[in-house]
Order: sequence, then structure tokens, then C-alpha cells
Amino acid sequence: MTASALPSSAVSPEAWARAHDELIEDLRALIRIPTVNPPGDEIRAARHVETLLADLGLRPEVVEPFPDRGSVACRLRGDGTGGAPLLLLSHLDVVPAPADGWTHDPFAADVAGGYVWGRGAVDMKGMVAMELGVIRRLVAEARAAGRDPASDPIPGLRRDVLFASTADEEAGGFEGAGWIADHRPQLLRADAALNEAGGVSMDFAGRRFYPIQVAEKGFAVYRLTVRGVCGHGSMPREENAAVRAAAVITRLSAPGRPRLTPVMERFFRAAAEHLPAETAELVRRIADPDPATSTAAVDALCTGAYRRATAALLRDSISVGVVNAGVKYNVIPGRAEVQIDCRVLPGTTEEQMRAELVARLGPELAEHVGIELVIFGAPVEAPLDHPLYAVMAATLRDHDPEGVPLPIMAPFATDAKHVERLGVATYGFSPLRNDPEESWLERFHGIDERVGLEALRFGLPVLYDVVRRYCG
Repeated sequence: MTASALPSSAVSPEAWARAHDELIEDLRALIRIPTVNPPGDEIRAARHVETLLADLGLRPEVVEPFPDRGSVACRLRGDGTGGAPLLLLSHLDVVPAPADGWTHDPFAADVAGGYVWGRGAVDMKGMVAMELGVIRRLVAEARAAGRDPASDPIPGLRRDVLFASTADEEAGGFEGAGWIADHRPQLLRADAALNEAGGVSMDFAGRRFYPIQVAEKGFAVYRLTVRGVCGHGSMPREENAAVRAAAVITRLSAPGRPRLTPVMERFFRAAAEHLPAETAELVRRIADPDPATSTAAVDALCTGAYRRATAALLRDSISVGVVNAGVKYNVIPGRAEVQIDCRVLPGTTEEQMRAELVARLGPELAEHVGIELVIFGAPVEAPLDHPLYAVMAATLRDHDPEGVPLPIMAPFATDAKHVERLGVATYGFSPLRNDPEESWLERFHGIDERVGLEALRFGLPVLYDVVRRYCG
């Protein structure tokens, strides 16, 4: 299919302009509903989306297995000849957003400087709004053909399209997509799914790349109890639990050895093919098994969030999140607690991660530390040879002939880990063409989260074309 034959080209520019305006209003309305997790309170956003879908003449369903933890799902029908459905997956909750340091109120959804500002603009209410925009377009086409979008096949669709926007993703998804996968799997079961965080442009060395997420790291959260001996602060002692905790943090915070996964090996190899010779050579060195060579290449090529993300994609990582010790300044603490966030590459099990913690601590320190697993989510990989990946890559090239799609792994986890249990191949694809100067990765969970108006204008027809092509 050529670019001129894109399904979106059959839609008038005026209709796309209206769709973009509706997308922006949907996004702003969602940002103004503060679904901060914890506690979540996603039911308000779920009811809002339910109303939008019902107003389109559809039959959405809200699922609330736990008080105020609402998710919303809906189905548009194809004629049934094309195979299992395509799932449009998203989440409604956001992380906290203390207002200090923000240029705009994080829940005001201001439009300024070519951006929509607010918590969730990137992660991931922008994608919710884009998915709703695709549904609005499909519903309009059904009505134009004299069909009931709630029950009749959408013209040209051979597969059903499922929509699910869920609760609790920012805390593991167990009260959202995880619960639905266990108790209402028909709302999620599909041939493949489009999820967050891929298909977003990244300008590097004069080329524009569109990494498509085909894998993601897993996570293992541990609570470490560091044991010591209490005493009077006037007489320091080496058994001070806070001092031992400091040693624990120091040892665990050192970067581990790099390990190149097949997805990242392909990413670096494909990127190098499109870069100037000197830059390409540095990219190839990132894959070097020697940690010093790899680290030097990363430092030479990347800064800020991109340096941190690249380093994280090369190894199992450990971040210290919470440290507690002591009851009074003059009492030597006999106990300290350290909570750590480990992100594991495909191929690393929970048992292997635990063994790595013990090895880093060393026997003399490990004997004073209890290690308790709080939560574990396995890494996820989707096949590169799945037809949906080819559709996403081709559609990006058709919309941006100078862009280079390529596969990548995400350093974080998503609800893909829950739908993967149902056999759903899940890909991160929330297409945006960002301004080259925009630090998109810095917006995730950061201050001044924002998404570009023109980036969304690019993304909506791209997402629509992927849905149309894959389901048609």
C-alpha cells in the first residue's frame, strides 16, 4: 500500500481538523480528572470515558472490582473474516504531581506554547485521547454507511477493535488490567495490542528515528531489613543499622555489567546503518561486551534522560527508592529499611535477581540483611515477525518518508505483562512526531509534563491508519 492509498487520505482535511480539536478537548478533560495513584480514583475518568463512548452510540462497560478503581472497555465490530481482534490498550491513572517547579498547574490542562500541559499528557492520557479519536472516526464512518456502530460491522473492518483503558498501571496494574485478565479476559483477549510509549520520534545525528516498543523490562521490588544493635549516640558503634544501610546502598547502586539482549542488539545495528560513519562506530561500541568500552560510547553519544535510558537497557538495574532508619538523634538505630526497585532484562528471573543482590552485598554484609520480595513483574517480549509490527513500520514510513522505524525495548514496565498472559502480542505504539528539541523522556513522571499539539496532529491519522490497515 502506497502513501497515497493511506486510509486517512480518504478523510477530508476539515474532518481531520475537527478530530484534532476533539482529541485536544478529550485530553484536557482527562488531565483535569486527577487520577493520582495512590489512591487512584480512576472511576471518575472511567465514567467520563464511558459517557463519551455512550454518546457515540456505543455500549461501553465500566469494571470496578475494587472501590473507586474503575476501568472502561468497549468493542467495535468487524465482519469477522480477518481473525482475532486488535486491542487498543491504555491506562487512566497517573503518578503524583507536586506543584513545586511546574510552569503550569499539573491538573489545569493549560494549552500554551504549542503544548498541552499536565500530569498524564504523555503518560498516558494523550494515548487515551488518540484512541478515542480513532474510535470517533470509525463510528462516523459506520453512521455514514447507515450502520449502528454498537452492533453492526464497521465498514471495511475484518477484525473487531477492542478498547480498554484501565486502572492501577502505575502501581503494577493488579487492580486494573491484571484483574480483568484473570476475571474478564474477553475484554482484553486479542490477536495483538497497541499500548504506550513507542512510535515517538527521536532526532539523533541528523536522522529521525521512530523506536517501536517490542519488549519491556520486568521489575522486582524488594524490602531490605538491615539489622544492627541499638545504643547511646554518645558512643558510636560499627553495628549502627543506618551505617550498614549506607553500605548496602553504596554496593547496590553501582552499575552492573552490561548484557545485550537480541532486541537491543538489533536496535543498535539498525540505527548504525542510518548514521554517519563516526557516529555509527560509537553506536556499535555500545554493544561491546567490555563494560568500559560500552560505557564510554554511551557517555560520548548521549546526555540526560537518553543516557540514563540507554544505560538501563543494557543491564539489570537497581534504584534505591525509600530509606528509613532511627527514632531519635541520640539513639543508634538497631534497624533500618531500604526499598529498592530492580528492573530486569528478558532472561533474568526473580531468583537470579535476588542472587545478584546477595552477591553485591557480600557475605559479611548480607548476613545482616533480610531480603523480602514485595512485587515481581516478568519482562515481556513480542515477536518482531508479527504482521502488526510490519504495519506499524510501513505506516510510519508512509507518513514520514525520512523517518526510520526500528524495534526497541522499554526500560520500564506496562500493562503488557498482564495481556501477554492471554497470548496477546503487545507493542508500544503511541505515535508522535516531536519537535527535535523536545526532551520527551524527561516528561515521564517529571515536572512540566506536556505533549505537543502538532505531535498529536501527526499521531492521530497514523494510529488510525495502523488500525484500518491491520483490521482491514
